[in-house]
Amino acid sequence: MGNFRNGHPEPMFEREKIIDMNGEWDFGFERIRSGFSFSADEGKAKDILARNDFPAKINVPFCIESRLSGLGLTGYVNHVWYRRTVKIPKKSGRVFLHIGAADHLTTVLVNGECAGRHRGGYTSFAFEITPFLKDGENELFILCEDNVKDPLVARGKQVEKRDSCGCEYTRTTGIWQSVWLEFTPESYLKGIRLFPNPDTTSVTVRAETCGREKLSCKVTYRGKSVGSFEAKKFSGGYFTVELSEKHLWEPGKGRLYDLEFTFGKDKVKSYFGLRSARLDGFDFLINEKKVFQATVLDQGFYPDGLYTAPTEEDLIKDIELSMAVGFNGARLHQKVFEPRFLYHCDRLGYLVWGEYANWGLDYSNPKGVAVFLEEWGEAVARDFNHPSIIGWCPFNETWDYHGRKQFNGLLSSVYDYTKAVDPTRPCIDTSGGFHVKTDVFDIHDYRTDFVQFKKDYDRFENDGVFFDPLSQWHPGRQKYGGEAVFISEYGGIKWVGDESIDSWGYGDDVKTTDEFIERYVGLTEAITGNSKIFGFCYTQLYDIEHEQNGLYTYKREKKFSDEVYEKLKKANQSAKR
Repeated sequence: MGNFRNGHPEPMFEREKIIDMNGEWDFGFERIRSGFSFSADEGKAKDILARNDFPAKINVPFCIESRLSGLGLTGYVNHVWYRRTVKIPKKSGRVFLHIGAADHLTTVLVNGECAGRHRGGYTSFAFEITPFLKDGENELFILCEDNVKDPLVARGKQVEKRDSCGCEYTRTTGIWQSVWLEFTPESYLKGIRLFPNPDTTSVTVRAETCGREKLSCKVTYRGKSVGSFEAKKFSGGYFTVELSEKHLWEPGKGRLYDLEFTFGKDKVKSYFGLRSARLDGFDFLINEKKVFQATVLDQGFYPDGLYTAPTEEDLIKDIELSMAVGFNGARLHQKVFEPRFLYHCDRLGYLVWGEYANWGLDYSNPKGVAVFLEEWGEAVARDFNHPSIIGWCPFNETWDYHGRKQFNGLLSSVYDYTKAVDPTRPCIDTSGGFHVKTDVFDIHDYRTDFVQFKKDYDRFENDGVFFDPLSQWHPGRQKYGGEAVFISEYGGIKWVGDESIDSWGYGDDVKTTDEFIERYVGLTEAITGNSKIFGFCYTQLYDIEHEQNGLYTYKREKKFSDEVYEKLKKANQSAKR
């Protein structure tokens, strides 16, 4: 079977010996019941198998709600299940089943026996299935439970209501990222964490292993050997490789070094970018150089695939569309994007903030700490090595939950955890407030009066009087403490690309392209001209369903003339630093 994407589903940790399990699976589902709570277990999974309850087929990895799944069922569903057989030779070494993401609680059976369970709708996971295999045909069964209305489920932008509304969209239930089998020898490399150091022109590797074997690590740049390391008996730990050539990873220039590991009989390929990222007062530094972040909100939705891009080219196109209009990065909003998208960000030198799909979680409930830390920790661990990720933002607009104030311990605990496991990147505790403990005081400001918008932020630059939009409605809920400042959402100018739908956006008063350009340029240049603001994030790159405030349509087609896009690009690139 051909690969769903053009390359390995996890290019940061790539083994050659895999079986792509995307494609047609037997399928069944149950619609949501009143008072549903998570209760499925190994017993329910075995009961479904015994009933042979597979009335449909589904195209994995597309979710049941998407057209590309072959089903397009958008009503409430709480259980979905998948079955497929695969032939595995008896002498295959260790075998692991990988699932890029499945929403929300997943149970895996192999030949009728439980191989593992995973909670969390956005993070990758794997189970070793070697003990459950037999020679020849093997049956894989995957059961997923989901309930977007559960207060301890992070659902992101998946709508709680029956149909899309406001800035929430069609739900995603079950598997929505690649599924594959991976084969390793008995002793194998379990994982790596990379610490590039531009100052010393080196990379430090923390390698985790199963077993004790000879290890070699070779580093190349565009095919040329630039460094190596070898240990005769290695059982995990740190080592450093000095590099003979220095090629910095920079915005728009994703210069990547290739890594090849050999651990006994195991071989793994990876890569890294030589770059640092830190704050210096009001400035954001990449490799100790000031970089203004002209970013755009990218929510990772697709008309036919919803959470899942139909093709590899669709992943690349979103980055190229953004860069074509003068953006140098994106907030990857309310979703953990698939590794192959991040790979293209890495190779193209595209700056991104790693985020999570926190909406739906009860921020007032202390129980949310344990739930969220487990899921967020998996996201940080998976994506730590990507040079394109220049900061973390676990929460977005936590505000309050159905009238109950947010539990500040949730935000501070997640911030402390993030900084403990990754001291190399800045962390925003919650984008748009209410801030508790943060490296960046970011603001969401959707005002349309760009003249007053500029006056307020000029006053901050010139007189040090900070403007906090939330203080108008929630005085005293947060206090600016001199942190670096990021206008991480603004604009959202409604411009209807599809007249056939009931559209939504931030305001209906812009009627002509001249008015659109005037507002866009006025708002944007008020930010780019301010020396105390290190970046902006415009809402948003493309329309999503009924939300019509994108710079492109939902199908990624142009809304404006080339002349308009050139004016937008000029404004985006108007920062002098």
